[in-house]
Amino acid sequence: MSAELVNLTIDGLPIQVPKGLGLVEAALYGGIEIPVFCYEPRLGPPVGACRMCLCEVAPGPPKPQAACTLTAADGMEIKTALTSEIARDAQNSTLEFILVNHPLDCPVCDKGGECPLQDLTFRYGPGNTRMEFPKRTFEKPIPISPTIALDRERCILCYRCTRFSESVAEDGQLVAVNRGSLSMIATFEDEPYRAPFSGNVIELCPVGALTSTQYRFEARPWEIQNVPSICGHCPVGCNISVTTREGNVKRILSRNHPEVDQGWLCDKGRFAFGHLRASDRIADPLRRTSNGFEPLSWDDGLDEAARMLRAAGVATVTALSGTETVEQAFALGKLLRGALGAHAAVLPEEIPDGLDALRAPLSAIRDAKTVVVLCDEPVEQRAPVVELWIKAARRNGARILRELPDAPAEGSVVVTDDADRAAWCAQRCGASAVYYLPCTPNGRGVADAWSAAAEGEPDDAEPRLLVVSGDVAALDPGVRDLAKRAGSVLGIGMYSESFAGIADLVFPGTSFLERDGTTVNLEGRLQRQRRAVFAPCPDELAWIAKLAERFGLELSPHASNVFAEISAVCYGGIGFGEIGEQAQLPARTAAAPPPSAEPASNKSLQGEGLRLLTYRPLFSGPAVERTPELRFQQPSGEIELARADALTRGVFTGDTVRVSSNGTSVALRVRIAHDLTPGTVRVAEPDAAGLHAAVEVRK
Repeated sequence: MSAELVNLTIDGLPIQVPKGLGLVEAALYGGIEIPVFCYEPRLGPPVGACRMCLCEVAPGPPKPQAACTLTAADGMEIKTALTSEIARDAQNSTLEFILVNHPLDCPVCDKGGECPLQDLTFRYGPGNTRMEFPKRTFEKPIPISPTIALDRERCILCYRCTRFSESVAEDGQLVAVNRGSLSMIATFEDEPYRAPFSGNVIELCPVGALTSTQYRFEARPWEIQNVPSICGHCPVGCNISVTTREGNVKRILSRNHPEVDQGWLCDKGRFAFGHLRASDRIADPLRRTSNGFEPLSWDDGLDEAARMLRAAGVATVTALSGTETVEQAFALGKLLRGALGAHAAVLPEEIPDGLDALRAPLSAIRDAKTVVVLCDEPVEQRAPVVELWIKAARRNGARILRELPDAPAEGSVVVTDDADRAAWCAQRCGASAVYYLPCTPNGRGVADAWSAAAEGEPDDAEPRLLVVSGDVAALDPGVRDLAKRAGSVLGIGMYSESFAGIADLVFPGTSFLERDGTTVNLEGRLQRQRRAVFAPCPDELAWIAKLAERFGLELSPHASNVFAEISAVCYGGIGFGEIGEQAQLPARTAAAPPPSAEPASNKSLQGEGLRLLTYRPLFSGPAVERTPELRFQQPSGEIELARADALTRGVFTGDTVRVSSNGTSVALRVRIAHDLTPGTVRVAEPDAAGLHAAVEVRK
């Protein structure tokens, strides 16, 4: 059903827009800009704080009105500063008032050249100042966290940052204190701004009040390039813009894909690019010796790899991380399965069949009437932006349930981190959409590529050679156990520390910021990663192609050619160049056969204590460990309890408890979690060492 339309006039231009549309957007229908500072539609209802959008509105009061707070209605006549002297004077005065205490430090401000205040002052503001008194100054910069610096004298009190903290992230950590001319932005009780989405306030700030400590004084707008790409840290696949200068990554910004991320980005995706410059980064092949690793020439390294592969033959097992691109996994699979024959692989995870029948964009969560969240792990730890979509749904009036209702309401969606439950829900629970949150960024794409590389059943023989692809796989306890049984280990990764003690030969790998290729996110959306900077080593596709030559196989070193081959099998023949900067979600497919039974529910262990849930924290892993600014975000010494279990034991958030299991006992701080089922507790993996399925918690 089409939206009802209304007719109005803006600066004498008759336009027709949907009823209820804000005047700021309505003006854009006619190609007219109404300048704003505080207005940002993603932050919820407008607040009219900055007054930059003042216009003459008829019918209405004789005084200028804030256009951002009004909606389009039939018969409206709006005059902006282009045609109204009253509106022009109002905007001129607004800018003059904003600039009374704003420092004129544009040449040294990181926002200079990208600053809305700077732009609008040139276009709408006075050409000189009448103010001759000293401007107000504050202590600067104030490090509100290791990643964000606050320059209070630049703040224009638009409240974008505090509204994000309150109404989007809902962390409540950034607030406005005092009143009137003494109002200023601060953190709650002056605590560090420790929240997984804190970096978004840097982009939201229309002036240079909130800046990135990583980017501060690093580059000017005319010295940088911005490369559109996809974040490779989690399965959401947020759209990003990578800022580079002189061949180095200087910052990462969000790039709004309204169906995937709505322009938000978690702090890991925004700040963890420091891993590119790690001291233990591998640049050349490494061979294990009695004293550690020694570098090899590329020819010697490839010859040694070919020897190891021939010696092992089909008794080779490949362990993949799920961080590879589709093209890397396909090329590796084609080499190993083509040269050696069918052999076993340890895939990062198994994606349930049948989910494509209920495929929907992530934005559908926001519009759902009921959201059923069936997750052992905190959603924000596995797929951060999904948590923001769930919060948006709750603000829109949706019911958020933590277990399946007996009769799911029409329009409900399910979010789960359990593959079996996802498969069952896709067929049996009546939801309109089911979202499975994978453990890895590209587990689905890797599985597609590996299966498409060759046919044949794997040999179940004990491995003589283990090929470990990626640092994530190299650090996995299961893979390390497998490495102990293998005769030799060939690794591919970025850091020598990841492979120390297990690998006999290691080839350098690249980051998602250093390569071209494609990935598949949790929706099933195929997206393009683009190389922003060059790695200190050849791309994996280049040396895999060279290794393939030693087996008489022809593999292209170019991602576009490799993708063309796999696309014909898996992705309907779509061209590499057809995957745009904002990739489309494929259409739903036919449903898979239903599973025979409902998976076991997540209930507590009767008579055996509390059920222990462990998870891999978002702020962990090789990239975070090599980004000093993010170490403060890592959870440490904390246990999450359901409210009912905490009350039973007489403990509250911040208390210290003793957690015991099979002779192991650790002291952890309590945090009450509202998403936990009574009878369960949750501990991050580093703190759960030695604890088992059932634990006792005592004050």
